[in-house]
Amino acid sequence: MTEEMIRKQIEKASAYIDENREAMMALWEKLVSCESGNPDKEDVDRICEILKDELDRSGVKTATVQMEGGGNLLKGEFHGERGETPVLLIGHMDTVFPHGTLAKNPFRIDAEGNAHGPGVLDMKAGLVIAIFVLRALDACGYGKRPVRIVIAGDEENGHRKSTAREEIFKICEGCEAAFNFETGFPDDGLVVGRKGSCQAVMKIKGVAAHAGNDPQRGRNAILEAAYKIIEIQKLHDFENGLYVNVGVINGGTVPNAVPGECELKIDIRYDSMKKFEDVMERIREIAEKQTVPDTTATVTHMRPSEVMEVSEANLKLFEHVQRAADMIGYGKLKTKTVGGWSDSCLAAAAGIPVVCAMGVKGANNHSPEEYAIVETLFSRAKLALASIITL
Repeated sequence: MTEEMIRKQIEKASAYIDENREAMMALWEKLVSCESGNPDKEDVDRICEILKDELDRSGVKTATVQMEGGGNLLKGEFHGERGETPVLLIGHMDTVFPHGTLAKNPFRIDAEGNAHGPGVLDMKAGLVIAIFVLRALDACGYGKRPVRIVIAGDEENGHRKSTAREEIFKICEGCEAAFNFETGFPDDGLVVGRKGSCQAVMKIKGVAAHAGNDPQRGRNAILEAAYKIIEIQKLHDFENGLYVNVGVINGGTVPNAVPGECELKIDIRYDSMKKFEDVMERIREIAEKQTVPDTTATVTHMRPSEVMEVSEANLKLFEHVQRAADMIGYGKLKTKTVGGWSDSCLAAAAGIPVVCAMGVKGANNHSPEEYAIVETLFSRAKLALASIITL
């Protein structure tokens, strides 16, 4: 296609977005009004059916992958018969908000043009964008390459109780690039790097004893934990992209007993697997060192999540998105690296160039004050369309 033909295709796709603003808003309200907290599989699966119906009516060939340990996963392909390598759209339908939140925080638009409600930003709006991007591509006659879509039902806990991770790796196979419609940032930063995350547990065992009658026999597990916490927190290295946080302490039974046990829960964020392996080795060394005599400690950790490293491929894809933004007069974008994990990390681990945070702009994720800037629902959809059409 000539550049002029491409421009006309982008204009037609953008016009489709303008013509369907009300429909996009209606779907957004519908999705936010369908609660889908991560632990609530029944709720998540209900919204999965809504999304499947929306995609089916958009001409996407869909399939629901049943999950026992979390919400189901929805996958689909648009124009799968096209010859060139596919582009992948990524999203998730679960939120961090428990069932019942909607009654206190319903979907609404304030006087400043911001939308509110549970998951309004993270990431119900991104799902609306992805669906209408597919519809706009169909409306403008796009036919260069297949477009795949995957929407997970348990992203907020990193797929640690399901096989969604393996399914997403399969869907990534052979893709040219991936766009994730996670939360957009007010400063127009697009995410080219995300840290991996892991939670470790250190269990300290001392000797329980009566604090008044027999304190000398006791070995205070909480005291030993205190020494260890100080050493663990020293591992935090903000400037070099390693975040270590002792976030939960459980220990003791009653004030008049020397505590015989204490447990620490540790959150670790890292921008390379080497840093994760190194910090875990240091934590094990801290566990082995005793300050309070006759205490012992053990360390376990969950499966560490993948890292979305700031790769040359991701930066090249970002540059492509910036060129698309220039073409439609969107404005200046910037690269961003963040500590939060997303399914973009899986795409990156699969070797696929990926840009994240292509969704609606807003702030205060995971809190009752979460909000999304309504107008960016449409501008970000146009940005995604230009990026895909010109890819």
